[in-house]
Amino acid sequence: MAMSTANAAAGAQRSPILPLSVRDLVLRFGDAAVLDGVSFDLGTSGCTMIMGPNGSGKSLLLKLLHGLMQPTEGQILWGRHAAADVTARQALVFQKPVLLRRSVAANIDFVLQARGKDRARRDALLDHVGLAHKADQPARLLSGGEAQRLALARALATDPEVMFLDEPTASLDPASVLAIERIVSEARDRGVRILFVTHDMGQARRMADDVVFLHRGRVAEHSPAAEFFPKPRCAAAREHLNGGIVV
Repeated sequence: MAMSTANAAAGAQRSPILPLSVRDLVLRFGDAAVLDGVSFDLGTSGCTMIMGPNGSGKSLLLKLLHGLMQPTEGQILWGRHAAADVTARQALVFQKPVLLRRSVAANIDFVLQARGKDRARRDALLDHVGLAHKADQPARLLSGGEAQRLALARALATDPEVMFLDEPTASLDPASVLAIERIVSEARDRGVRILFVTHDMGQARRMADDVVFLHRGRVAEHSPAAEFFPKPRCAAAREHLNGGIVV
């Protein structure tokens, strides 16, 4: 399916929100710093995998970058924009999609109408994610993989410049995982910047252009995927890739 070129047209008219610069980001809950001095830079294209052991702050980092939470300290700079100014040009897909209690088609219609976009795009979006044949079914009757594909279609309906994915394939069957990876990879190839949290090593190897590895709320390593997977620099990353318990 030929997807909309609205994203490119908008980019020609507006100042781009990439590259991304994160500087000394801190998030505290009480006296505990769950993110502590996070700094990294991302370019304008590709898929960045955000990896690390449980509790390292991966999902919290996505929420901060998307403006759903505010940092205690530090800066998030999207191009020349502050984080609060770019949320409408981003999309976030959670591990467990929250769907409207309407039909599959109506879930897309709602987003298109809310964003002032052409509702005629709905059928193309549903076809793109393999759900055209279920357009009139209640969204709540979809399987886990289908529901996540609908969540991706809703995200793509906003023509995002950046798409955040927080373990979108956790607990899904292999066929659903590959279907979602295809949709995400095609979005990346069309120029959508992807930031993807995963614990799936195979998935990370298949999809990553670079890896931000978090450990104890800090960036322990940020490397191109071609360097990270064969020879990670930090001990925590080596242990994580080998399936060990990272402390």
